[in-house]
Amino acid sequence: MKSISDNLRNTPKYLNGKTFSTGVLAAIFGCTGPALIIIGGARDAGLTTEQMISWLFAVYFFGGLIGIYMALKYKQPIVGAYSIPGAVLVAAGLQSYSLNEISGAYLAAGIIVLILGLSGLIGKIMNWLPVPIVMAMIVGAMIKFGTDMIISIQGAPLIVGGAIIAYLLSSRLIPKLPPILIAFIVGCILAAFTGQFQMGEMQTSLALPQILMPVFNIEAIMSVGIPLALLVIGAENAQSIGVLMAEGYKPPINAMTVISGIGGIVTSFFGGHNANIAGPMTAICASEESGDKEGRYASVLINGILFGAFGLVAGVAVSFVVALPSVLVATVAGLAMVGVLVTSLQTAFTGKKFQIGAFFSLIIAMSGISFFGVSSPFWALIGGVLVSLILESKDFNVGTKNDEDDQEELSQVSI
Repeated sequence: MKSISDNLRNTPKYLNGKTFSTGVLAAIFGCTGPALIIIGGARDAGLTTEQMISWLFAVYFFGGLIGIYMALKYKQPIVGAYSIPGAVLVAAGLQSYSLNEISGAYLAAGIIVLILGLSGLIGKIMNWLPVPIVMAMIVGAMIKFGTDMIISIQGAPLIVGGAIIAYLLSSRLIPKLPPILIAFIVGCILAAFTGQFQMGEMQTSLALPQILMPVFNIEAIMSVGIPLALLVIGAENAQSIGVLMAEGYKPPINAMTVISGIGGIVTSFFGGHNANIAGPMTAICASEESGDKEGRYASVLINGILFGAFGLVAGVAVSFVVALPSVLVATVAGLAMVGVLVTSLQTAFTGKKFQIGAFFSLIIAMSGISFFGVSSPFWALIGGVLVSLILESKDFNVGTKNDEDDQEELSQVSI
């Protein structure tokens, strides 16, 4: 493996239209809808503007740093951000606990994830999980990006339809230009033409992030901290690992878990719920839209820089986030997922093994169910494996991963 400095020196040759556009579009996706979830949760909980901005700073700035570090360390498109369903979970928790107590739950979650990563357990489990079941989970968890894109046609047929047509035509007629970027530009032009940009009152003042001391509350840890840890591992990391596998990478599973734990520990002191490896944005940067496989990590550097900048100027940037039409963001995200979804579907259902388990993994992930605060991707893996153990036990070939593989995974923890 090349060193970080070597990969950084080689990065300029991979910075092109494709890596730039997917990096920018991943950042646009991550800085719009997900940011609004945090803003809404902070307002509902009665947090001050300073506390809300500190939360945004923590997850975006440190999430960006995680992505930049992992991309340069492993030369893979591993994006850092935060858990989107985790933001929904903790927004509800803020209704019952103080910010310091919730931050104590964040800290506990980070410690749990860190310990599991250092133990090497997550890497062993992911290596054992049947690939078709993992790929089916990816399709089920991310198919909503495709369906949301189609649903958006009802609300804004000109914007969404124009963006999709621009994507298809540019893919066919001018393949050297990133079709995703062209679709976004066309969508923006149409949105401006139809007056869909919601330019409200702009905030121009900067607010500094606040450092606070987490307070451990057993109830908060049980109701928020443990479910958050499971979300980070069972949703975000699992999706990212599956996406990278689908694109032909060998992801550093244990290292991804360790860095997500460290991110959760650091952000807790700023009132942020967790900076970790991000599933949907990894899917965008790892897709064929990013160009050659070897250089796709460069898109993460673009994304990380934009994420970090968004965190630093969150108070001002939020005004621009609110202005973007949600239908345009949904459309771009859906188009960016096309390659990942097709590849994952092929991997999940082309072979003959684990087909029933993969089907159950698919429908469980699509259902969006949540038990004990843990979302459907985690239960999709559990359900798919259980079904295959009952009906397809002959497909399991225990021991296919030898000690060498386990040792390689453990060696990747040295982050």
